[in-house]
Formats: sequence, structure tokens, C-alpha cells
Amino acid sequence: MTIRRISTRFALLLGLAAVVPLLVYGLVSILSLQRGTRESVVNGNRNVAVRAAEEIRRYVVTNAELLKALAADLQDTGLTTAQQDQILKNYVLQFHEFRELTLFDERGAAIVSSRVGTPRITIPKDATLAVEGVTMSPMRVDEDLLPTSTFAIHLTRLNKPAGWLAGEISLEEMWRMVDQIRIGEHGFAMVVDPRGELIAHGDPDKKALVAQTRNMSAHPLVSSGAGPQGASPVAQEYVEGGRRELGVAARIPDLGWTVIVEQPTSEAYATATVLQQQLVVVISLALVAMITVGYLFGRTFINPIHALKKATHDVAAGELGTRVHVDRRDELGDLGEAFNTMADRLVALQEEVKRQERQAMFGRVAAGLVHDLSHPIQNIGNSTRLLLRDDLDAESRELFRRTIERELATLKRFMEDLRHVVKPRPIERFAMDVNGSVAEIVEPMRTEGDRNGVTVEAHYAPGPLVIEGDRFALGRVYRNLITNAIQATEPGGRVTIATARVGDRVEISVTDTGSGIPPERLSAIFDDFVTTKRRGLGLGLAISKRIVEQLDGTIAVQSEVGRGTAFTLQFPARDDRAQAAAS
Repeated sequence: MTIRRISTRFALLLGLAAVVPLLVYGLVSILSLQRGTRESVVNGNRNVAVRAAEEIRRYVVTNAELLKALAADLQDTGLTTAQQDQILKNYVLQFHEFRELTLFDERGAAIVSSRVGTPRITIPKDATLAVEGVTMSPMRVDEDLLPTSTFAIHLTRLNKPAGWLAGEISLEEMWRMVDQIRIGEHGFAMVVDPRGELIAHGDPDKKALVAQTRNMSAHPLVSSGAGPQGASPVAQEYVEGGRRELGVAARIPDLGWTVIVEQPTSEAYATATVLQQQLVVVISLALVAMITVGYLFGRTFINPIHALKKATHDVAAGELGTRVHVDRRDELGDLGEAFNTMADRLVALQEEVKRQERQAMFGRVAAGLVHDLSHPIQNIGNSTRLLLRDDLDAESRELFRRTIERELATLKRFMEDLRHVVKPRPIERFAMDVNGSVAEIVEPMRTEGDRNGVTVEAHYAPGPLVIEGDRFALGRVYRNLITNAIQATEPGGRVTIATARVGDRVEISVTDTGSGIPPERLSAIFDDFVTTKRRGLGLGLAISKRIVEQLDGTIAVQSEVGRGTAFTLQFPARDDRAQAAAS
């Protein structure tokens, strides 16, 4: 897995080394393309909005100037009422934007009108705009659903007020102007008056909003004010009707109207988006191609390392016959040859180590046998010769006889240790009381402790402590631990044996006040042929550990040099039925 990751990283490194410049160039190109496209689209839409605003302004101003020209014809000329009436009717026939023209006196009473019958218009009292000296009422939609507005101009005669000239003007041509403004397939224009009401819209699906006098104050470009009159057009992106739009707003001087040109950003930036996608595809293909080439090249470079890694694992697992074949004439080939040479050398060293280990083990076993057997055999020989003397009294004969029996028992125990190492004795389990089994061993061991000047103490937990075990096998464990503790303790010291119940386990501890065991040797004291004493083969603790583990128990040791050692045995406690059986 590690080699594969190296191969992958190598391929990525090669790919990145080749493609990073392309990625940087592509990123810069994409950003420049996006910025340039937005500036180009915004400038184009801004020009459209500005031209539309200027045409609408010119259209309205033209109508206002026509009304001013008519006012000039009517004031200070001394025309009769009939002549004035004829002029108004001719004006309406000549200029179709004027639906009705009416001349009012200063009190607001109609004098003459182009309309046959009672005039429909009055002097506008809600006029909020002044264009070229002509007041203009807000645009409204008439009964024919066409846009109209009332223009009015105050007449003077000899610099004195002489009445009003009012005209109802159709702004239908303005709607046609707005309808003709198209930006792409889905870009339209609309016009909003100073009150925020929609007065024209180029989208056929939204013309009904004009008839409804929809208030557009919440529109982002309207709510932002779109700048004061004469200021540069404002461009902004926003979400309208669930679609992201690019809008440009331009104010119409004098009128206070706002022309807004909207276009979906998906359409406005379509060309840039296509170019960006093409650039991303090209870069992606180049990256994949370079990574593929790098991966294939990397495998030819990594495969010899993979072979060396596998061979190293095989050698570490003991397969010293493993060899690698690296058919290269470079450093990797030299490394393969060095590995094979190392493996050959390891085989030779292993054979040499085995030979030396056999010699060392044989010498150690022989020295241990001589050391452990010489003393008991010498004692048996001496006691036997003394028993043959005729002048020996009965008490001495009994002493020598016990000596012979004790040394024979020592020899027997020594032989059993050797036999258990080769062929462990099977363990028979049965319910047993720990306190009783410990007491059976501790009491005889007090005599050996007294002989060595060591006090042997025992502390038993109250009540029966029942486990499933082998009384004789565990007796061997107790005896080994107590004997080792006595031998490791100087005269005047103490060996303590204690039993206890710890949760669902039974614990037996053997603690001495001896010399302790160095920390570097603690981890190996349960191994075969390892001992901290000057005599013995080092089999007692190894055999004890096997017995404890066969009974599902654990054995642990804690030691401090100069203060003593503590061995702790733990076994699973049994239930009441087992306690009854043990009792």
C-alpha cells in the first residue's frame, strides 16, 4: 500500500510539474475572461439604456415643445374664439400624439377645445414634472389601455396671466420604443416613474404589470436610487423572479424617470461561459494525460522498490532464501545486487549463530546439571559413607538418613523440572480452596525459612476462596515462589504470603524483602533457562507461568532493587456450587 501511494504521489508530482503553469495560466485567463466579459456586457447594456433614456426624453420634450409652439400662436395674437378653435382642431389632426387640446381661462373654465362637446381634460393639479416650461401629470393608462399624460402651459398676455393651454398626449410611441429594445433573446427594458410605478415594459408577459400600475420600489436598481439625474448609469447583478439578472439603470433628465435594461446573466455571459468550459476541459484532459504518463513512468521506477520491499518482508519473516531480480543498470540495480549479497551473508551468519547457540546452550545445560547435581550427590555420598561407620549413634544415623532422603527429593524435583520442560504434565481441574492449598505449602516452608534466618508469614482472606485448579500443580508453583523468595532474602528478612478476593478474581501474592531484580531483567525471568541466582537451570518460574496460564490465571511481578520483589497470582473465582464442592 505504501509503494502504491509513493507511485501515486510520483505520478501526481510529474503531472503537477507539467500542468501547474497551465493551471495558473488557465485560472488567470478565466478570471480575465470573466472580468472582460462583464465589463463588455455592462458597457453594451449601459449604452442601450442611455440611448433609450435619451430617445424617451427627446420624445417627451418634442411633445412639450409642440405645446409651447401652439401656446405661442394663441397668446398675444388677438385671435377670435372661432380662430382659436380652428387652430386647436388643426393641431390635433396634424399631430396624432395630441388626443385633445383645450384652452382655459385663468379661472379654469374651458374657452375652446378640439373635442366636440364637453372637454375631458382639466388643468392638471397633480403635475409633478416640468419639461421645457411645460408641466406634466403622471402617466396613466386610459380606457383603451394606452398610456396618456396631460401637458399644460400657463399663457400670458402683455406679461399678465391669460389662462391655460392643456393637452392630452398619447405616449403610445414611448411604449413602442421600449418594446423595440431587446438584449439577446431574453433581455428587455422597462421604465419606472419617480414614484416607483412601472409605466412601460418591453417583455410581453409583463405588460399587464403596467396596467396594474405595479410599484417597483423594491426592485434593487429602483431602491438604490440608480444615482441622481445626470449621474452615470448604475449596473448591478441581482436575483429577480428566481433568475439571476444583470441590470443597468439610466435616469432621464428633467423627467425623473428611470430606464432599466435587464438581461439574464446566463445569457449575458453565455459566450464567456462556453469559453471557460472549453478551457477547463482542455486543462483537465492535459492534467489527466500527464498524470497517466507520470503514473506509468512512475511504476517502472517504483516496481524495483516494490520488489525490494517485498523481499525485505520475506527475509524479516525468516525466508532467507528470497532473492530479487532487478534488471536495471542504475542505482536500483546496484541496490538489488547489494540486497542479494546481504541475504547470502545473512544465511551464513544464521548458520554460524545456530552453531554458537547450540554450543552455548549445551555448555549452559551441562554447567547447570553439574552445579545442581554435584551438591546433592556429594551430600548423598558423604552421608552414605558416614552411615557405614560402626561407631555412629542412632541419632546421627537418623540425621544422615533424612539428609539422603532430602537430597534424593531434590534430585527427583530437578528431574521433574527437566521432564516438564520437554513434555508438560497435563493439568486436572477441580474445585479447591485457595487458603487451604496455600497453607499446606507455607507450613513446611517455615522450617526452611528458619534454617536461612528468614521469617515466613501468611495472611489469609476470611471465608473460603474457591477456584478451579490442580492442588498439586499449584503447590509446585507456591513452593517455587516461596523458595525463590527465601533464597533472595538476607537473614533477618521476611517473606509474606497473602490471599485476597479482588472483584471476581482470587489473588495470591508472595512478597519478600530481598535484593530485588534489576528492571532490564524483569521481562525475561519467565523464560526457560533464565535465572537471577548463582545456581539452577532457571526452569522454576517458566514452569510456574505455564501452570498458571493453563488454569486461566495470570502471574505478574513487581520488583525494586534493594527493597524486594512481589509476585502476584490471579485466578477466576467460582460460584457457590463450586464452593460447596470444595468444602
